[in-house]
Amino acid sequence: MAAPSSAAGCEDFAEFQELLRVMRTIDDRIVHELNTTIPTASFVGKVDASQTCKALYQSLMEAHTSRERIIKNCIAQTSSVVKTLREEREKAQDDVALLKQLRKEQTKLKLMQSELNVEEVVNDRSWKVFNERCRIHYKPPKSQ
Repeated sequence: MAAPSSAAGCEDFAEFQELLRVMRTIDDRIVHELNTTIPTASFVGKVDASQTCKALYQSLMEAHTSRERIIKNCIAQTSSVVKTLREEREKAQDDVALLKQLRKEQTKLKLMQSELNVEEVVNDRSWKVFNERCRIHYKPPKSQ
């Protein structure tokens, strides 16, 4: 899946979550994908399992990398907004609207940071399933 533009979805947390949900489709369907593409012993000669596992490995790597990049980009953008709002808040401590906006952005930042933890769990699950089914057919490079 092609990564959306770097600013896409960072302003609205619900949009950000929806973007990640769509991008996590490959991880959500990995068991089904492996069950339908990796042959059982009776069909072992009909499908090239090593090529299938290699292609799936590359797809997973691309998906995980692009999601991590988007999450970290949105965290950086939101952190910058929070920093700016804090500086403005120092100058105008009586501005209730500014305080409200700062709290909103801080909450959004915490939620985005928690998505990194979710991403780690999703990735770990996918790699576990991948390794269980593909370890015989394909050995990924040692970088993982």
